[in-house]
Amino acid sequence: MPDAIDCRILDLLQEDALMSAAAIADRVGLSPTPCWRRIKKLEDDGVILKRVALLDRRKANVPLTVFVSVKAPRHAMEWLEAFRRVISDIPEIVEAWRLTGETDYLLRLVVPDIDTYDAVYKRLISRLEFSNLSSSLAMEEMKFTTAVPTSYMLK
Repeated sequence: MPDAIDCRILDLLQEDALMSAAAIADRVGLSPTPCWRRIKKLEDDGVILKRVALLDRRKANVPLTVFVSVKAPRHAMEWLEAFRRVISDIPEIVEAWRLTGETDYLLRLVVPDIDTYDAVYKRLISRLEFSNLSSSLAMEEMKFTTAVPTSYMLK
């Protein structure tokens, strides 16, 4: 079970995944070797899934975020599996969620412009049947983080 030091290590790595074990050790009050062992254990236990680089969407020329609400034409495993295959082939779809309620799935896409979104939309509808696709363009990113709260790990 992770302890408070592990949570602090995770918080630091979520801020900067390139931070050295020595720098982390200094911040959490450990020597480098035990700190490195803790990081390794968190990786081995699957708490740390991977370390990635987060890109500036505007500098990557994908400043437009589009949320797409999807209603499936039927609730069947074969449709769900086909949907999984379709969305996995479209790199502009950066998140996909299966939901409860009126909307069956929510997609988040990043694209350079509305014309590119329209091309992605046409790829989607050419490959699979939908009951409804409803798009919303993001006007302002008010909060974005990949960090998850670690305090719940101590309960």
